[in-house]
Amino acid sequence: MCASSTDQPGTTPRVLPAAVAPQGPALRRRGVRRVLEAKDYIDGIRCCDRGILGRAFSLMESHVPAHRVVASEVLNGILSRTGNAVRLGISGVPGAGKSTLIEALGMKLTGKGHKVAVLAVDPSSAISGGSILGDKTRMEKLALHESAMVRPSAAGRLLGGVARGTRESVLVCEAAGYDVVIVETVGVGQSESAVASMVDFFLLLMLTGGGDELQGIKRGVLELADGIAINKADGENARRAQVACTELRSALRLLRPSDGAHWAPKVLPCSAVTGVGLDDLWQMVRDYEAVMKETGRRSEKRRLQAAQWMTQATEALVLERFFAQDAVRQEREALRHAVEEGQMAPLAAAERLAALAQHSTSSEKKGTRES
Repeated sequence: MCASSTDQPGTTPRVLPAAVAPQGPALRRRGVRRVLEAKDYIDGIRCCDRGILGRAFSLMESHVPAHRVVASEVLNGILSRTGNAVRLGISGVPGAGKSTLIEALGMKLTGKGHKVAVLAVDPSSAISGGSILGDKTRMEKLALHESAMVRPSAAGRLLGGVARGTRESVLVCEAAGYDVVIVETVGVGQSESAVASMVDFFLLLMLTGGGDELQGIKRGVLELADGIAINKADGENARRAQVACTELRSALRLLRPSDGAHWAPKVLPCSAVTGVGLDDLWQMVRDYEAVMKETGRRSEKRRLQAAQWMTQATEALVLERFFAQDAVRQEREALRHAVEEGQMAPLAAAERLAALAQHSTSSEKKGTRES
């Protein structure tokens, strides 16, 4: 990055090289941020510099190729300091009170001496692509606590209830010293369960009174859940919550949970408002962690998650780089026009693009052999 400086009023500004450009407070006063190198990020993350942490999260979410190179270097540099936190994923039906529960649980955990990081994913508009990112407002107390950090991110166009860079951000949080990392999804439908592939314990939050006790029983979601909590179990709703717990426990017996050989998912009522059941919820997570560590299942699970992460990242990068090629973009636009005008079937257009990818790969191999 370069900065400009004016020697005399009315003279043409001269450009200073990055090596002598003003740094620190003087640079910040001018509204210019210093470009951070990988080492700057690594050092800042290790000492839990909140300013650098925020920029590190943005780096992990960036689509810019140059940023991805730096992000990879940063992740390699902090990898030895990761893996020691409890990774807790929380999903649930819209309106289940996920943010309220997370704040109540987070405040309870900070009171016990834990450092809590929350990666909250907000849904993005399918029309504008924008996102409200209101989790810091919904978790105001936790966001201001010195032993906690709340990072809202937009889901963008990704399915699965998480955002681009969420996995990488989990590692950043761990390297910064947070021993409990909570990932909140946008709200579960029937396929938004990607969070289960990046956490240790996957908690499904549900409600009573809206038919969700049974309507929510979708095998793809419940089989991934390590625990289920019926929220808002207070006042007149307390009895209904107990009934819902009984129904869900019966339903779970018919399913095959993800860790069925080692752990039977539990169902319990709780209230983020009164605090009832929060201690039981955290104890359930601790019991699960103890069982998984004792059996070696947690290490195995994390190894499988890392391999899956590599595969998904490879697929995403290959597609991104393929569609970034000028020839591919031009062909894609031409084929898209043909499809929209009814001149070509979508599958035939897809086959044409796939053939172009195969031709590109063959040309690269041929060039490598000739060189």
